[in-house]
Amino acid sequence: MLTFFRYNWQVRDEWFDWCTQISHDELVKQRTGGVRSILGTLFHIIDVEQAWINGLAGKEEYHYDKEEFTTLEDIVTFSQTCRRQILPYIESYHAGKDYKPCFGMFTHGEIMRHVIAHEIHHVGQLSIWSRELNREPITANLIRRGLYNTDKQ
Repeated sequence: MLTFFRYNWQVRDEWFDWCTQISHDELVKQRTGGVRSILGTLFHIIDVEQAWINGLAGKEEYHYDKEEFTTLEDIVTFSQTCRRQILPYIESYHAGKDYKPCFGMFTHGEIMRHVIAHEIHHVGQLSIWSRELNREPITANLIRRGLYNTDKQ
């Protein structure tokens, strides 16, 4: 599970770098599809991730106010802060938790996998918008990212 979170974070960080080449006006421009803007989509990805994982960890589920995060720098800092907060739960996750019930109707495993897929889904929207801006999107490839240590075989 941790590998897929690391994958998402690596791709997200690459999108942050990509965003530095785009004007602020383009980052906040209202678009068709998704969460309507590039920064809004990045905020949404992070906010949903932290809310679900904090809920799984037994903390209060909380959603932040998007209006408090108006720049790319705000979003990057938000991502770094949330990542540090949720990493202990993700690192401690094991298959024995997969079927543990939570929130009355889900299991921990379902939610963990949903959070992973949720980010991948929204990154697809970012890729579409990048092409609309005549820019190359960030690769979604899992391979060649150094996420698997081949020395363990």
